[in-house]
Amino acid sequence: MGIHHYEHECEYSDIKANKYLDIFNKYDLPTEKAVSEKVKILLDKHYSENFNSEVLKKIHGLIDLTSLNSLDTKESIWEMVETKVNSYEGTHPDVENVAAICTYPLFVETVKQALTAQGVKIASVAGGFPSSQTFPEVKIAETALAVMSGADEIDIVMNLGYFWEEDYETLADEINEIKESCRNARLKVIIETGALNDVENIGKATILTCYSGADFVKTSTGKEYPGTTPEAVYAICRMLKKYNEMEGIRTGIKVSGGIRIAEDAVKYYTIVKETLGKDWLNKDLFRIGASHLVEEIRKRIKGN
Repeated sequence: MGIHHYEHECEYSDIKANKYLDIFNKYDLPTEKAVSEKVKILLDKHYSENFNSEVLKKIHGLIDLTSLNSLDTKESIWEMVETKVNSYEGTHPDVENVAAICTYPLFVETVKQALTAQGVKIASVAGGFPSSQTFPEVKIAETALAVMSGADEIDIVMNLGYFWEEDYETLADEINEIKESCRNARLKVIIETGALNDVENIGKATILTCYSGADFVKTSTGKEYPGTTPEAVYAICRMLKKYNEMEGIRTGIKVSGGIRIAEDAVKYYTIVKETLGKDWLNKDLFRIGASHLVEEIRKRIKGN
C-alpha cells in the first residue's frame, strides 16, 4: 500500500469516526442530576395512576418470557412453552398472551415446534451473547442460523470494547451487518446499561444503536452487570424521542435485567408512557424482558 493511499484511508476513517461525534453534538445528552430529578418528579406524579389492573393486563402482553440458563434443555424449554404460554391461550380473553419467548439459539427450533399460541414471537439471543467478544463473522453466522431455525427476533449485545475505545465506526458497522443477516427478523441491541456507568454513555450508546438500524434498544443482559434502572430507561427514552423527531423513525425499547415484581414493571411502563407517549405502548415498540414476571403479573391480575 502506497503512502498516499494509506493517508487517504486514514482520512476516510477519521471522517466516518467524526460523523458519530457530529451526531452526538446534535443531541442534548442526558446528565445524572437532571435525569434523577426528572425521574423522581415523573414517578411521584404518575406512578400511582398507572398501578391498576388494566395496566397490568397490558404489561402482560408486552413481556418477552425468557429462559437463558446454562442448564436449559429441550425438555425444559418445551415445558415452559407449554405450561406458561400455550396453556394460557384463551383463558383470559381480556389479557394478551406474552409478546415473545426468548431463548438461546439452540432452542429456537424447539420453541417453534412446541408453540401453538397465536401471535407470540420467537426471539433468540445471538452474536456471542452475553459478552459480544467474538469474531464478527461468528456473530453474523449465529444470527443467520437462528433466523433460519425460526427466530422472528434477535437480541444481541453491543460490543462495549469498541465503545470504550471510541471506535464508533466499527461498532456501528458491526451492528448494521448483523441487522442485514437478520433478513426479516427484528433486531434488539443490548447496550448493557449497568456497565456504561453514567447516563451520558447510555445516551451515546442509544444513539449509536438507532443510527445502526436496530429495531429496539435493550437495557441489559441480566448476566454480568447490574440490571436496568429507572434513570437508565428514562435516558434511553429521551434519546429515542429526539431520534424520532430528527429522523422520523420510531425505535423500540426493551427493558430487562432484574425485573421481577409488578411494581418495577409499572415504573418502567410509566416512564415510557410519559416520555415517549402512548404510541409506544404496544409490543411493536415496547417490551419487558423477564423470566419470573409473568407469574407475578398473573397473580396480581387474578387478585384484582
